[in-house]
Amino acid sequence: MTDRLKDLWSEVDEYIEEVLGEDDPALVEALSVADREGLPPFGISSAQGRFLATLVQMTKARYILEIGTLAGYSTMHLARAAGPEGEVVTIEYDSHHAQVAQLNFERAGLSQHIEVRIGAAADILPVLYEELRPKFDFVFIDADKINNTLYAKWALKLTRPGGVVVIDNIVREGRLIDEKSTDPSVKGSRAVLDYIGDINPSAASVLQTVGSKGHDGFAIFVVPEQVQI
Repeated sequence: MTDRLKDLWSEVDEYIEEVLGEDDPALVEALSVADREGLPPFGISSAQGRFLATLVQMTKARYILEIGTLAGYSTMHLARAAGPEGEVVTIEYDSHHAQVAQLNFERAGLSQHIEVRIGAAADILPVLYEELRPKFDFVFIDADKINNTLYAKWALKLTRPGGVVVIDNIVREGRLIDEKSTDPSVKGSRAVLDYIGDINPSAASVLQTVGSKGHDGFAIFVVPEQVQI
């Protein structure tokens, strides 16, 4: 793809922000803090954050699970969309990332609505299951891609029927279609889509996206009433 095409995608993102509203100071500060603290630029864009928030409000989700916190930018979008009665449980492997995110939540006045669990999601998800919490309404998976299928399986166990699961970074600049790829992230994306197809949800799709984050996309599916995990 040409540099001009990438520039155009970013310009469209900027236009969307101009028309629909730019990030408020708390969200802008969250990204600035992440940059100052040396966190990798792997988070979602403003337009993608707005998309997630729209999904949360459309589904009236109040209890949300996020796998992969980073600086908490996406978490803040989710928590705000869930409203004053909402709660987000977010899992972050890196303790420094979690510390940065916690400070961002406190600055935004959202810390009382967000619970941060620090550690490997593969270890924490079974603990959440054993705690017999209420089922989640919405799950956002944005962590290491090689474990996408594992995370999707736990999402099914932890989410109510009719709940929504969103998995980020599925398309990977179109490399998703390369069945011979040796890239672990591509293999993880292909594997989780195969798994979603096998469970046969009532509604599932992949939405390709372009923008300031390049060419990628979300996998989205509705948790079926009954599923063999």
